[in-house]
Amino acid sequence: MPGTTQLRSEEELLHWLAFRLTPGLGPKKAGELLARFGSPVAVFRATVSELEAAGLPGTVARSVASGCAFEDAAEQQERLRRSGAQAVALGDDVYPSLLSEIFDPPTLLFALGRLELLERVKVAVVGSRRASTYGMAAAERLSAELAGAGVVVVSGMARGIDTAAHQGALGAAGGTIAVFGSGLDVIYPAENRKLAERIGREGLLLSEFPFGAPAHPQNFPVRNRTVSGLSEGVVVVEGEQYSGSLITARLALDQNREVFAVPGNITNRMSFGPNLLIKQGAQLVQAAGDILDGLSWDARSRLSGQAQLGLTGSDRQRAEAEIGGPMAEMAREVLCLLEVDKTRQIDDLLAALPHRSSSEIIAMLFELELAGRIRQLPGRSYVKVWSE
Repeated sequence: MPGTTQLRSEEELLHWLAFRLTPGLGPKKAGELLARFGSPVAVFRATVSELEAAGLPGTVARSVASGCAFEDAAEQQERLRRSGAQAVALGDDVYPSLLSEIFDPPTLLFALGRLELLERVKVAVVGSRRASTYGMAAAERLSAELAGAGVVVVSGMARGIDTAAHQGALGAAGGTIAVFGSGLDVIYPAENRKLAERIGREGLLLSEFPFGAPAHPQNFPVRNRTVSGLSEGVVVVEGEQYSGSLITARLALDQNREVFAVPGNITNRMSFGPNLLIKQGAQLVQAAGDILDGLSWDARSRLSGQAQLGLTGSDRQRAEAEIGGPMAEMAREVLCLLEVDKTRQIDDLLAALPHRSSSEIIAMLFELELAGRIRQLPGRSYVKVWSE
């Protein structure tokens, strides 16, 4: 595995952890200390006077000099060992180069899963926790297409658009990174526990917060700046006027990242965020190709030779399961009654097809779901899967 992470001694790791856990030592000031002293080991060897001369307030300088964080650091080191996670420090070869360039990069990242994803081209897909059916379908489809093109999809593991983005990437057998606003052992929301376990196996879980850190509201803007900082660009699918997704977009602009937005229905308040971004100059997205075309030349060149857009794993499965023969006409009838952005109850479908028996329609719904053409939602309602 690339990077100096594997070569760091236990003593060095302990110092990095203590450096991260020292009270009052935020990312910006920690970065300044590293630039001045070279390493956490050298920082902890400095005197209070030397630390104050480096710009630390007296209370923080005394906290550093006292080594008060080493007991907690030893506990974190043991948790890393037990969980199989790794610590990626600022300056490691595997530390994401884009993230290291932001104003206040995390000094230490806790990571579980495929570290090599940090070195690949990454795009963030973010949006509302209270997403519409349309928004969920858009996020999942775009993420699957991006993954099929070799892009690693980054998101924040929240319910709604984030969840759809991770699921879309995984469904296309692609890479995805989930950035936590808590410790890696604190799954939030709890309903995403199985998703987190799958990402830990097939993708990468990432956090700058130590084990045991709860999902405090103030952590999420911090998490959002890491989501955008990791990525070549940020795609906003849905979000209200003062939503976290708009905060992420503003952070992306501050970090000189590309911002993309999926347009929405002007009567839906969840469309305010992306529509406003488009009005302000964000790139409008109708398909993943719009995102790929908007990436930097360097990012596009790194993606060359990888899977082509529009031929994702889910697309192949859908083609292989295409329904034909004598059932084709009934399949067309059912699909014509369904929409991507609006659910329809099974009773409505039965009433709309009086010339078909209920058993025929139910069997066809099952076949279409297996083929990946439709999706069943709670309450025995259905939507069409978004496809070309």
